[in-house]
Amino acid sequence: MYAVVDRFEDKYAVLETDDGQMLNVKRQLLPEDTKEGDVINLDDMIVDKNETEIRKNIIRKLADELFEDEI
Repeated sequence: MYAVVDRFEDKYAVLETDDGQMLNVKRQLLPEDTKEGDVINLDDMIVDKNETEIRKNIIRKLADELFEDEI
């Protein structure tokens, strides 16, 4: 199962799972270089760099399409 780092609050990372649940996870359980927008593999508690890049590309494409329609 995957979750995206939504934000950091004090000692916690707030993660959103693929089914929309919000989880508070202690920051110390995540890799030190974890940042907002990273996709976390919850089974291993590691950043899945490939999945993160795939999702960022999907979001970029959707944003591009949205703004093309406005011109």
